[in-house]
Amino acid sequence: MSTHEPTRAFGTGPASAPEPLAQSVRARVGTVVWGLIILALAALIIISKLGLVALNSNYVLIGLMIGAGAALVIGGLMSARSRKGSGSAPESGSSTTNPDHH
Repeated sequence: MSTHEPTRAFGTGPASAPEPLAQSVRARVGTVVWGLIILALAALIIISKLGLVALNSNYVLIGLMIGAGAALVIGGLMSARSRKGSGSAPESGSSTTNPDHH
């Protein structure tokens, strides 16, 4: 009788089973806002190239920056409010988990 256990290939067996995510994965506000900015710029470029509307580039950029800034601030506030309500923010940890942290 041998005490040697058979060798398992890397990534096989019960230890390598994927664990379910504890929390749902959400998109970051900044990622969504920058995606919307790129889509808006692409749409404005297409509209201007088709000759449907004459656009002043300075006003377009100012409008995009105001909209993006407002979306980032509002999205950040909404995200902070939802994290505060769910208790998933890193700052919500108690001092009992890390006694050295003050």
